[in-house]
Amino acid sequence: MNLIDRFLQYVKFDTQSDELTNMTPSTPGQMIFARHLEAELRELGLTEITLDENGYLMATLPANITDREVPTVGFIAHLDTSPDMSGRHVNPRIVKNYDGGNIVLNKEDNVVLSPEEFPELLHYVGQDLIVTDGKTLLGADDKAGVAEIISAVDYLKNHPEIKHGKIRIAFNPDEEIGQGAHKFDVDLFGADWAYTMDGGEIGELEFENFNAAVAKVTFKGRNVHPGYAKHKMVNSMRIANQFVIMLPRWETPEHTEEYEGFYHLVGMEGTVEKTVLTYIIRDHDRDRFERRKKEFEHLARKINHEFPDCCTLEIKDQYYNMREKIEPVMHIIDIAEEAMRQEGVTPKVVPIRGGTDGAQLSFKGLPCPNIFAGGLNFHGRYEFVPIQSMEKAEMVIVRIAEIVGKS
Repeated sequence: MNLIDRFLQYVKFDTQSDELTNMTPSTPGQMIFARHLEAELRELGLTEITLDENGYLMATLPANITDREVPTVGFIAHLDTSPDMSGRHVNPRIVKNYDGGNIVLNKEDNVVLSPEEFPELLHYVGQDLIVTDGKTLLGADDKAGVAEIISAVDYLKNHPEIKHGKIRIAFNPDEEIGQGAHKFDVDLFGADWAYTMDGGEIGELEFENFNAAVAKVTFKGRNVHPGYAKHKMVNSMRIANQFVIMLPRWETPEHTEEYEGFYHLVGMEGTVEKTVLTYIIRDHDRDRFERRKKEFEHLARKINHEFPDCCTLEIKDQYYNMREKIEPVMHIIDIAEEAMRQEGVTPKVVPIRGGTDGAQLSFKGLPCPNIFAGGLNFHGRYEFVPIQSMEKAEMVIVRIAEIVGKS
């Protein structure tokens, strides 16, 4: 089975994750997919195959270098797709030799993938694009990565003239809900470093991501009949609104880019008696990140000065910028860049305006930058992936194994 056949088969599995189940994996479809992959890896003749009760699948392509020690390198992708849109009954199709015009995904619902709205399409004129039918997401995030990793180790197994050390691969659940690395057994994986194949367009190489926290701000009010409320009522919703407008207006996702951080209000639920605001706090710079959390504490104190004992604040760190763990081992970035150049791909080192399993794994002791898998417009009906980008990603994995084998 080749790379594209694998991918088209994999996207048929419904593996949406669900943050409300409090289980690992969070949905049964992920384990069904993991078991399918486990059987495929056994057919390919890989060794040290393990699939635990939480849906973490690992396997080994043994080294074909026996006369010296070679570092063990790993490649990781996630099993789940985003909860943002249905991943059930995915019906992909291939647009061959894309001509630069509109692609009608669904005529009945008038869903059109247009370069006017998605100008990045024009980067792929003349290439073959895998698109959706306009009713679901595609699942290239991250089934493209899964297919690329398995196809790469299959390629290496069938080309013994390419000398390499031990290669470890892993597929984990629940990345899309931020739980992918939580139960990942780094010691069992046993790699010196790894790469997640979970980036976007061709050439992306990422070793910086946001520092991240979630803040829950609760406001306590007092309800009194509005006809007799003067000097008695305390409306928690109005106080919560006061808190919202005290934060910098322009430091929000819709006004920031690149290395700029933000405060993002993601949830608001309230009555006169009680209102809860949920924020995510993001910044690439650790000092600015800490100052952003301090700003929340400062504003909570100001609210409580005006309305005693009204406001309570809970802040929980989620993950940190992996850069501080990658900088001491920058040779792993150099290797990835060289592998891309050997395949005619120009590396694009960009910061991740989000998180990645690699960030959490880096802080668990497994340095783990992120490499492109090729897809674009993730998490929605306009998602697509150029076949040629997937093929390059597969061969970048092969070249990394080869370069490490020569080290």
